[in-house]
Amino acid sequence: MSFSAFDISGSGMYAQRTMMDNIASNMANVNTTRNPDGTPGVYIKKNVTFKAVYADKLGSTAPAFPDGNHHAYYSPTNGTIALKGGISYDEKQISQGVEVAEITPSNDPYKTIYDPSNPEADADGFVTLPNINIVEEMVNMVSASRAYEANATTAETTKGMISAALRI
Repeated sequence: MSFSAFDISGSGMYAQRTMMDNIASNMANVNTTRNPDGTPGVYIKKNVTFKAVYADKLGSTAPAFPDGNHHAYYSPTNGTIALKGGISYDEKQISQGVEVAEITPSNDPYKTIYDPSNPEADADGFVTLPNINIVEEMVNMVSASRAYEANATTAETTKGMISAALRI
């Protein structure tokens, strides 16, 4: 029995948790004008990028396990092909989940406000703030939360289907 549904859901939950951690960091630093060591420096917003993880394509040579078995199995009686860790159909790749590709600093310009009473203000009274749009971060947070919930529901549904199959 394949547990790839759990793998896919788990990878999605992990990716969305990483996204939520990043959003929390961005929101916590929305007004940060100093580096962690106390030197002047504006916090730079970070963006998370995901990439899909794909199964092997049909028609490729299946590498052998040490015991001589292969990653692929062909049943001549019903013509099915099974690939360990996933399937593909008609030479199209089927996603096996998602992973965090990278976390990169944003190229958005910094915000500047006029506040001559702020100790971080320059000679003209302007303060440079991080390039974080709090509304955008809230929208991303809701989206990540719902994606996490959808993956958790998928895992729970898969668990229920496996339990029902075992009771038969």
